[in-house]
Amino acid sequence: MTQTSDAAPAVQEAPAAGRRRIHRAWFVAAVTFVTIIGAAAFRSVPGLLIDPLHDEFDWSRGTIGAAVSVNLALYGLTAPFAAALMDRFGIRRVVAVALTVIALGSGLTVWMTAAWQLMLCWGLLVGLGSGSMALAFAATVTNRWFTERRGLVSGILTAASASGQLIFLPLLSWIVERHDWRPAAVTVALAALAVVPFVWLLLRDHPADVGLKPYGASEFVPKPAPVPGAARRAVTVLFSAARTGPFWLLAGTFAICGASTNGLIQTHFVPAAHDHGMPLTTAASLLAVIGVFDVVGTIASGWFTDRFEARRLLAVYYSLRGVSLLFLPLLLVTPSVQPPMIFFIVFYGLDWVATVPPTLALCREQYGEDSAIVFGWVLASHQVGAALVAFLGGVARDTFGSYDVMWYASGALCAVAALMALVIRRRPVGVAAVA
Repeated sequence: MTQTSDAAPAVQEAPAAGRRRIHRAWFVAAVTFVTIIGAAAFRSVPGLLIDPLHDEFDWSRGTIGAAVSVNLALYGLTAPFAAALMDRFGIRRVVAVALTVIALGSGLTVWMTAAWQLMLCWGLLVGLGSGSMALAFAATVTNRWFTERRGLVSGILTAASASGQLIFLPLLSWIVERHDWRPAAVTVALAALAVVPFVWLLLRDHPADVGLKPYGASEFVPKPAPVPGAARRAVTVLFSAARTGPFWLLAGTFAICGASTNGLIQTHFVPAAHDHGMPLTTAASLLAVIGVFDVVGTIASGWFTDRFEARRLLAVYYSLRGVSLLFLPLLLVTPSVQPPMIFFIVFYGLDWVATVPPTLALCREQYGEDSAIVFGWVLASHQVGAALVAFLGGVARDTFGSYDVMWYASGALCAVAALMALVIRRRPVGVAAVA
């Protein structure tokens, strides 16, 4: 991990670092932001397609929810291996391939006629591709290119997925309502492909590649040698981290985070609102507005994480989210958008993924140089929680005729997550670093 690569000669140490007014790290962060936006496009689609797929193919909502759950689970389970692959083959190659896989999976859905094909295209291919560009990608970029402002940068990059939702949800909902769901799937495929040239031409794996120090570093950091055995390393890091208490607390809180956001609101808010007579485009626009305030809340959370105790921030975030979910069934009884619903959208949006910067900070504190891979496994728990609730939400709707039980259960789980966050103990970085 610490050996200098032969591709990073000493002559790279000095050039141009003092002459740049804007550090190259910010340009890399900008490309990363745009890349995650492109990958987020397909993740905006599931809630929009539940009713159209149910109507066209007569698949149950539980079946469609199962495909969403495969997607969400693979999104998380792929992340730690992707972080290790980035150490082995470089960020640029892994992300370019991942975007291509997303485009392939999205494009192939237009020809599907059976539920297993939905599982393959929407679940397997898009899940693997998006998982390779999950938040572990943001963590890797942040750790390599920044030593200062890491909380702020992680907040900005986390907000990229919300920005993708903001950009694509209104457009895709309009396409689905006016032109059916297939043109929406093609739009997503083209959006993913459009980002590939930017990644290949502009993204760089390490500051040493361009002769720079990481942003805020006092000394030049040589580029580490490629790390072989990516899968083995990811599993080794998991086994080592799993022997520590903070890992299970972080994984548990983040599983509840995923259950109450991606699994519940992102997947089921639109069909739940549609059940009460709200037009599809209106419900999708409300979900997109959540994305607007998600950007604000996540960047603010990154700023707070640089200044306040991460454990207390997590406890506050989960508590507020749980309270808001308990009120949601009362707000969905009318098809019109009333001021209380607008308040919920703003409030929930500010809290949506505000949990990511403090969670990432706690991973860095506990696990040092392996924090990106550890965070990948913590993210896997986030997506497993999301996958479970995406499936159970569809089953609940089929069984009870409404989603109310899911709102109440998720609110209670958020209270549990707040308590779990408070009992995470401080540890010296060196004690928990994974060999």
